[in-house]
Amino acid sequence: MHTHATWTLLLVDDGAVRYDLDRHEHGAPSGIVTLLPPHVPHNGAAATPAGFRKRVVYLEGARLDEALIGTAVDRPALRDPLLRRRVHRLHTALSLPGEEFEAESRLSLILERLEGHLRRAARAPAAPRAPGLAHRLRELLDARVRTGLTLQEAARLLHAHPSHLVRAFGREFGMPPHQYLTTRRIDLARHLLVRGVPVPEVAAAAGFCDQSHLTRHFRRVVGIGPGRYARLGRPRQGRRGD
Repeated sequence: MHTHATWTLLLVDDGAVRYDLDRHEHGAPSGIVTLLPPHVPHNGAAATPAGFRKRVVYLEGARLDEALIGTAVDRPALRDPLLRRRVHRLHTALSLPGEEFEAESRLSLILERLEGHLRRAARAPAAPRAPGLAHRLRELLDARVRTGLTLQEAARLLHAHPSHLVRAFGREFGMPPHQYLTTRRIDLARHLLVRGVPVPEVAAAAGFCDQSHLTRHFRRVVGIGPGRYARLGRPRQGRRGD
């Protein structure tokens, strides 16, 4: 038995885990999300001879209201496919360099949904449309294409909750704010590449953390790498008489 000072958000990808939480036995099969509250004794072991494979996100205690710990003790297993997909995408964002803004955006929606579960709500209440807020966030992102910003900083500057920012932006523009910022950076990179700026310099000038970060997103959005794009898009020197 042991405890953590953090909330433990657990996905089991293969096999199953059995564990005791506050002297009650539970199981964590694949396909569900398990949330273990802070400061509550628990253990864990494989539930089958084949063992298990898991992924965990540790959330600082202040990320969720401590008043919800009792509810989490009673209901640690969350059967929510959307929540599981969101946690999976958060893991993916955390594993890639330069994706802090995307990770923050995804985490804010995960926290909102977790609170909805812990308050015995099937879903978090739908946020009202806020076109003015969404447009102010877009203006802020446009002004910070190169330098970027964190979701917490944007929330502070716009006096709005982070998850409300993400939802309002998505409703108004059809994409999350981190995706919008990435497309703006790709657009800037394309202009610089055609002008003949070397790829490593383009990466820094367009707000990417390094050349591989630029290349990964450039291929996904444009379909080819930045080097080839520069060669194809740069005007060719015409021959005499052309």
